[in-house]
Amino acid sequence: MRVRWGIAGPGRIAATVATEFAHLPDAELVAVGSRSLDRAQAFAERFGVAQAYGSYAELFAADVDAIYLATPHGQHTELALAAIEAGKALLVEKSFTTTLADAEAVVAAARSRGVFCMEAMWTRFLPAVTHLRELVATGALGEVRAVYGDLLAFREFDPSDRLFNPALGGGAVLDLGVYVISFAQQFLGTPALVHAVGGLFPNGVEGEVGILLGWPDGRYSTQAIGFTAPGPGRQVVAGTKGWVEVKPRFHRAEELSVHLLGEPAQELSFPRTGAGYSHEFAHVGECLAAGLTESPVMPLDDTLAVQQVMAEVLSQLGR
Repeated sequence: MRVRWGIAGPGRIAATVATEFAHLPDAELVAVGSRSLDRAQAFAERFGVAQAYGSYAELFAADVDAIYLATPHGQHTELALAAIEAGKALLVEKSFTTTLADAEAVVAAARSRGVFCMEAMWTRFLPAVTHLRELVATGALGEVRAVYGDLLAFREFDPSDRLFNPALGGGAVLDLGVYVISFAQQFLGTPALVHAVGGLFPNGVEGEVGILLGWPDGRYSTQAIGFTAPGPGRQVVAGTKGWVEVKPRFHRAEELSVHLLGEPAQELSFPRTGAGYSHEFAHVGECLAAGLTESPVMPLDDTLAVQQVMAEVLSQLGR
């Protein structure tokens, strides 16, 4: 099945993703939409896209199979609901929405309409992380008891930038926290306890956060995120029979260091194809070919669980 894609929102991430279609024999980028026809046309000319539309409604009505929603977080809900109503399969850039209620509304609409919908958590589809999940599934690590790490990315505070603009879903939690929480959730499930501490920028947007997630049986995850200091960006998955380090930076992982009890350490390499985003697009194509409306790797229930944790973290920070 060859999937015809349209991109909604010709911004920075869309420009990166557009180059990935060269690595996807069963997918084609055929359309782009924006609130600005000039921006859409410039993007289409730059990346050789056949159709450019000056409204999202026109894009959703076009002859495409799937939409990649690449607008800022704050616009996701309205546009996702419109794309679902139009019957288009949907890949929504993370964070899925800015609130749990909005995420629940989008999920309910997709399930009611029977339309494929997935959060674009590309890290889960990288070959290195796929291999790590396979190790866990085979029992090689025993029972996973802890996941810990960080995603620190220093940025100069600029209240006009999307990263720091509360109206556009700015802040460390929605931009960085979604990665670390989703990473832990895929191995430990949904936590029963959430505890967060952190600091806010002058405009009230969180700049740095420490997160403790806990489970009734003692399993835990500790995570650090923030724009105020640089950091390695690594993760460790620790089980009763060994541990694996996902080497920096984990969200675009290519290397694993595997340490099993009684065995020599293994240094494994798993190169990404292109920039790495093609893996999630290939997965969507496989799901659509199989007639699925949800991904078995990034199911909507996982998206809701992560949104719930982020909402609790934000609440504890006074956001």
